[in-house]
Amino acid sequence: MDKYKRMQQFARQGIVAVVRGRSMEDGIRIADACIAGGVKAIELAFTTPRAQEAIRELVWKYRSDDEVIIGAGTVLEPITARIAILEGAQFVVSPSFDEETVRMCNLYRIVSCPGIMTPAEAVQALRAGADILKVFPGDIVGTKMIKDIRGPLPQASLMPSGGVDVDNVADWLHAGCVAISAGGSLTGAAKKGDYAGVTEKAKAFVCAVERARE
Repeated sequence: MDKYKRMQQFARQGIVAVVRGRSMEDGIRIADACIAGGVKAIELAFTTPRAQEAIRELVWKYRSDDEVIIGAGTVLEPITARIAILEGAQFVVSPSFDEETVRMCNLYRIVSCPGIMTPAEAVQALRAGADILKVFPGDIVGTKMIKDIRGPLPQASLMPSGGVDVDNVADWLHAGCVAISAGGSLTGAAKKGDYAGVTEKAKAFVCAVERARE
């Protein structure tokens, strides 16, 4: 699928699940639980053991579902980005901006989402060809930062990560974000082995996004 259609999917779905598994198997089960609850954009963090294998398995498992988007997270440099892309990752997320990682994504026409915290970083990322800017950490910069960035940079597609919960989804989306990224607030129940709880929380996030857009 064309990368611009992937970006449209991001905007339409409005939420990305950040999955950090204690093992490859745990990461896959968390991803399955999120997808079952309607959160179908999965950022599989490379802090998960054997993350590239988990990405490969998830891409294969959901190959017939066009709504499911499997990507890689915590990608710090272009080598890891290329590994993820070759395993089938459809987007790449980083905690900070690395120009070579963005260039690697552009080479393969994969959606790149580098982390930024300042307007200067946002400009650098856009100049390098980044697609969606991950505003991180969201719990520190807050929703006002979104409006402050979109003032001089209305062309920037922004997605917060960190501090996003069901209760503030609307605040982020109304501030101008194309989507939100949720980690522990979405997948926290998995730490106790409660994958059904992850599915229920995913449903709550999907409802929150829908209500925010009414």
